[in-house]
Amino acid sequence: MPYADPAPAPTTDSPRPGRPRVAALDVLRGLTLCEILLANIQLIATHGRAVTTQPMGEWDPWLGLPTFSLLFGIGFSLLLDSAADRAPRPRLALLRRLLALLAFGLVHALLWPGEILTMYAIVGLLVLLPSTWLPRWAVAALAPAFLAAALITGLGGGPLMIAGLFLLGSALVRYGVVERIERSTRGPLLLGLLFAAGTAAALSARTGAQPSVASALADLLLVGVYVCALLLLLRTPLRPVLRFVFAPLGRMALTNYLSATVLVLAATHLLGLPIGQSPAAAFTTAGVILGAQWLLSTLWLRHHRQGPLEWLWRWATWLRRPAGR
Repeated sequence: MPYADPAPAPTTDSPRPGRPRVAALDVLRGLTLCEILLANIQLIATHGRAVTTQPMGEWDPWLGLPTFSLLFGIGFSLLLDSAADRAPRPRLALLRRLLALLAFGLVHALLWPGEILTMYAIVGLLVLLPSTWLPRWAVAALAPAFLAAALITGLGGGPLMIAGLFLLGSALVRYGVVERIERSTRGPLLLGLLFAAGTAAALSARTGAQPSVASALADLLLVGVYVCALLLLLRTPLRPVLRFVFAPLGRMALTNYLSATVLVLAATHLLGLPIGQSPAAAFTTAGVILGAQWLLSTLWLRHHRQGPLEWLWRWATWLRRPAGR
């Protein structure tokens, strides 16, 4: 029998009044943050120039960044639902949210030139916000078109890929898929098998050692396998463990993403740790940072509704000071 939590209490971060948080999104977001830090820690420490002979590129960021992009599109559309219920001009609130994200990203770029928030804000302004005027079938059609363009042009991870994943996340919300992910086992199972078959087919189609459309497609489909596998695990008795470990990180995703950069640079320049030269030092430092962030997030969320930077971001979105506790 699939495992299910008791119905959680509604929160102010719910997309509509009375709708509970989607725990699966918090878990997925928290796990993705861990992957992104593991993939980028050496580059952050060396300002984009990791010097180890065996870089942590072995830890493939493909699992992290596409998932983060998909989650951003989902969160944006959930917020649009909320804004439609509480503001006379909901898209203006979304515009302010994206501009605030751009400000966060520009400041973060002073510390880490490979940061992603600036790109997210720009793509959101150019693609995601205008898509809110389109019918949902058009958004669903544009998503694979952008993804295909990214794969064909070899720009995986660039603005075309981000735009496609943003729109895919938005379409999942607008078609009600996200509302059902906490209750469905068959859907993630069937999709996971389909993605796995597609991944195997794409891998078998690769020719030579050079990157190809088939390789990029396999990487993207593998992300789908990973997401579906996690959704299935959340339907088992492992659900409380996954929520305990990853949900606090995911609920404070912005705070933890930005503070990780500060902590990595402090460990490199103040403590002198050889993060850029030693994978062992990089993994150890990432583990310590994530452990500290988990503890602080858990303690903070006992008394606050969102993280400190999430609180500031919410203030910029609605132009009124949100309740902190």
